[in-house]
Amino acid sequence: MSNAYPSAPSAYEFPLLIKQLLNRAKTVSLDQEIVYADKKRLTYAELFTRINRLANVLANLNLAAGDVVAVMDWDSHRYLESYFAVPMSQYILQTVNVRLSPDKVLYTINHAKPKVLMLNSEFAELVKNYQFENSSIEHIIWLDDNDMTVEGVFGDNQSRVVGEYEALLDSADSSFDFPDFDENTIATTFYTSGTTGDPKGVFFSHRQLVLHSLAEAASLGMLPNKQGVSYGDVYMPMTPMFHVHAWGFPFTATMTGLKQVYPGRYAPDTLLDLIINEKVSITHCVPTILQMVLKEAQDRNASFNGLKMIIGGSSLNEGLAKAALAQDIEVYTGYGMSETAPLISLTDFSVDEPEMTEEEDISRRCMTGKPVLMVDAQIWSENNQSMDTGKDNTGELVLRAPWLTQSYLKNHDAGIELWEHGYMHTQDIAYMRPDGYINITDRLKDVIKSGGEWISSLEIETILSLHPAVSDVAVIGIRDKQWGERPLALVALKPDCQDTSAEDIKAIAKQAVSKGIIPKYGVPSEFKFVDELPKTSVGKHDKKVMREMYGNQTEV
Repeated sequence: MSNAYPSAPSAYEFPLLIKQLLNRAKTVSLDQEIVYADKKRLTYAELFTRINRLANVLANLNLAAGDVVAVMDWDSHRYLESYFAVPMSQYILQTVNVRLSPDKVLYTINHAKPKVLMLNSEFAELVKNYQFENSSIEHIIWLDDNDMTVEGVFGDNQSRVVGEYEALLDSADSSFDFPDFDENTIATTFYTSGTTGDPKGVFFSHRQLVLHSLAEAASLGMLPNKQGVSYGDVYMPMTPMFHVHAWGFPFTATMTGLKQVYPGRYAPDTLLDLIINEKVSITHCVPTILQMVLKEAQDRNASFNGLKMIIGGSSLNEGLAKAALAQDIEVYTGYGMSETAPLISLTDFSVDEPEMTEEEDISRRCMTGKPVLMVDAQIWSENNQSMDTGKDNTGELVLRAPWLTQSYLKNHDAGIELWEHGYMHTQDIAYMRPDGYINITDRLKDVIKSGGEWISSLEIETILSLHPAVSDVAVIGIRDKQWGERPLALVALKPDCQDTSAEDIKAIAKQAVSKGIIPKYGVPSEFKFVDELPKTSVGKHDKKVMREMYGNQTEV
């Protein structure tokens, strides 16, 4: 017999849909600003009208619930509008990672099969060469900041272009009644930058994104002023909107009604100009972007005036943290993955903590952090048993939270592996301190993370192995002061090819870049010639030994 109290027949059950994130801002933030670089300023009132207009544009394209709408754009007000209008209309928003190599970009489009593509003109050449006769794309919405014409790019293929974004919005109705539906409906999908092989698509429901936004706001709201978020903050992403929802911040910032600044394509001078002129007070980025804006500020002798900055994607080293603090950036660490939407942990600050030395403070800011609200984080042994705290209890970090992706798009087997024994497996090796701080020490994966993007060592090895002089090759990551990690190629040459140079072998990787097979950052920075590569007992490359031999050297 149920013990639940009956509800009134007309009670509203309040499904956790993305549209509910807008409720407060629609009441109290109508005059707040949203800024797109030096190109456009609008109020929240205008944002909500534009979301309605975009929904009406999409409604006229004869789409069905569950159809995919892909976006290829830099960080803009348009992207923010799509974050809401697309999933609120029961479509799935695909945020296309435009930093992948061209063939991988097209792979993600072919795999997700969007019906609509919102296309920034800067990426039009890539799409122009797409095989349209095999394409799922029926409609292209043209996004442009550079006065590029559709006719000049597409020629005979422009029949799929339904119009230019602003013109379409201007002609659309300004009201739209977004329906209620199942909160477990898929809202977004995007693709990891790939470990081995092709990128994998993760996806998130309305319920998951709403809960992530609430947990992000609450967790950051619990931090003191120099780290936390308050209603008076000005937010600007420096992690792309195509990458894990810009860490969920556009949803959270809109929900809380913050002033928001979108920088377009990331350039150090533009980012610093916006930080100074718009009084940006909170942001997030990978260490590489931090290094770029620090250098720009040093060249100008500029200060960041206490800018709060969460670092993720790659580990924050103490030298970089010290440099950031010296230029008045309150820098600290967040941790997550594409599969985790992404927020899992944050460096935890407390106003009641005893006085710390500078070294202790910097060390703390570089830690992985403590789990945020609602996250169940455990360290598991090889036998999938939860382990105790302390450095002597190192194992795999596994997770549960209500916003973690449940599987991979059209890849059920990989989803089963991800969730083996009921917890999400991060493949990160870590231990947990008695106070709850997580310390990640290594990765199970052999992929290399450079500037926040994954590089598949196996993919690079395959390309280098095609050189006729190469007998054996392995690629590992070595520490790099600018990019976090860079690939090092260890090469064994054939006996009759010992005079082959590193540049000869590097050329084949550069050819792969020119053909769009790998991204430019996938070309190894350094080559070392060895007589033979360490092997395991079954003849596989022993990369653990290789990393011990070479991985601790640091590239300058």
